[in-house]
Amino acid sequence: MARFITVRVASLLASLFIASVLIFVVLRMLPGDSAGATLGVGTTADQLAQLRKELGTDQPLLDQYTAWIASLFNGTTSSFVSKLPVTDLVVAKLGVTVPLSIGAFVLSVLISVPLGVIAAVQRNSVIGVGVSAISQLGLAVPIFWVGVILIWLFALGAGVLPAGGFPRKGWEDPGAALTSLILPVITVAIAMSSVMVRYVRSATLDVLDADYIRTARSLGYSRWGALARHGLRNGAVPVVAILGIELATSLLGAVVVENVFALPGLGSLLLTSVTARDFPVVQNLVLLLTAVVLITNFLVDLMQRAIDPRLRLGSATGVGVA
Repeated sequence: MARFITVRVASLLASLFIASVLIFVVLRMLPGDSAGATLGVGTTADQLAQLRKELGTDQPLLDQYTAWIASLFNGTTSSFVSKLPVTDLVVAKLGVTVPLSIGAFVLSVLISVPLGVIAAVQRNSVIGVGVSAISQLGLAVPIFWVGVILIWLFALGAGVLPAGGFPRKGWEDPGAALTSLILPVITVAIAMSSVMVRYVRSATLDVLDADYIRTARSLGYSRWGALARHGLRNGAVPVVAILGIELATSLLGAVVVENVFALPGLGSLLLTSVTARDFPVVQNLVLLLTAVVLITNFLVDLMQRAIDPRLRLGSATGVGVA
């Protein structure tokens, strides 16, 4: 297990390094620069040169990259536009994005796990076919379109929930804050559930077709009883993997949905920063989201080995080590 953790941590650090290089290079390949976006139309060449010198964007790319990485470790990265520390800007937005992401993840698990199991156990019934059809429909509909439909139904139509925005007092008014997040949470949860139902159904079908389930059925267990007694632990391994992926996806989905519902979270910060070519903010935000995805996958690997002894055996013998 120690060898597995060491290898995975080394892989995680290498992936973060590669991601940081790709993020930095891709942003520099975009048309325009921070000085031009800040000064606007009609700026003289001398003014552009002066601002580029102040921002450090006139330096060689390698110097700019090393300066950025150094600023990550000492926490001195500042926005080109507001001059505020990027850490402060990100922390100020987490109060919207994190509750939205966690709420969507919890709701999607509560929806998708039972529906996925029902769709598998009753795969030949109207209920099972209906659940599968609805999940396929959810996959086909873009997430922002789901948000627009919910706004039309519950905000513009029924008028029971706000169409967007977030209270000026934030979580000082918890009732209004929670109300403003209901539709965004449901939007992200619907998109996530459509994916998770299919994975849970597939994992459950694999378990139901296993020999030990047939043996349990021959000993008198019902289909549900055999699944509960012998199948849940084995079926949980692939489901935990997809739950980890979906937890990271919930954060990315929240970033998209925030712009649909005009929420002042990381999504709005990322969008305004890209528009302003505010490279320090964009670089740090994208790298942060990448790190969340990679760390989540690492934790999922650990959970899978805790659940399934066969994976620990494979790790100890050097067989099947990821």
